[in-house]
Amino acid sequence: MRIYLVFLFLLLCFQSSAQLKNPNNNPVPAKVMSPLSAYSVEWNQAQYVACNTAKDIKYMTAKEKEVIYILNLIRSNPSLFAKTVLAAYPEKGNQPWLSALGNYKTLVDTLLVLPPLNLLKPDYRCYQSAYCHAQSCSKKGLMGHDRKTAECEKKTYFNGECIDYGFQDPLDILLHLMIDEGVPSLGHRLICISSYNGIGVSIQNHKSYTYSTVLDFTFARE
Repeated sequence: MRIYLVFLFLLLCFQSSAQLKNPNNNPVPAKVMSPLSAYSVEWNQAQYVACNTAKDIKYMTAKEKEVIYILNLIRSNPSLFAKTVLAAYPEKGNQPWLSALGNYKTLVDTLLVLPPLNLLKPDYRCYQSAYCHAQSCSKKGLMGHDRKTAECEKKTYFNGECIDYGFQDPLDILLHLMIDEGVPSLGHRLICISSYNGIGVSIQNHKSYTYSTVLDFTFARE
């Protein structure tokens, strides 16, 4: 009997302590790990959870949704991205030569002073446009923005389009586009940090470059 009373007393103490820490008895949310947490724990802050705008979308793959997530993280705090991810990426990504590129340096400079931008949200019409073009070109090993089939022409829907070749990792894809080495106009970079509000992403195997990724952006969302 005495042992039972001691056990009951300890159980009540434990419950009281838990209620003090969580007085509303609400479940404590699990810590959200950002795809950029390897570069800084600052990216795990609650304010960045909202950047994962495609998390509940069923028609995109996990990597396609992560492209949107990371791009929104960049757009939400460009200077933090420059100081944490860009500063370490050449070494972490086993591409130390990147830091010597002129476009890498201008990207750092741009993001350090760029104000936060609106978040991109998934747009199904943009996704259909990106998916059809990525599929059509990948099978034949083609490049470029021109639609090669009547079906893809019909599904074309974007105000800005970026296409990457050779990468599958979402961060690699985005940095390749935003560094934009060899592109004097910096067209891909400018699209990624413009005031679009809708996006569709499709990553496909590519006959010539292993992978290709099409990102279609729009100003008008459903």
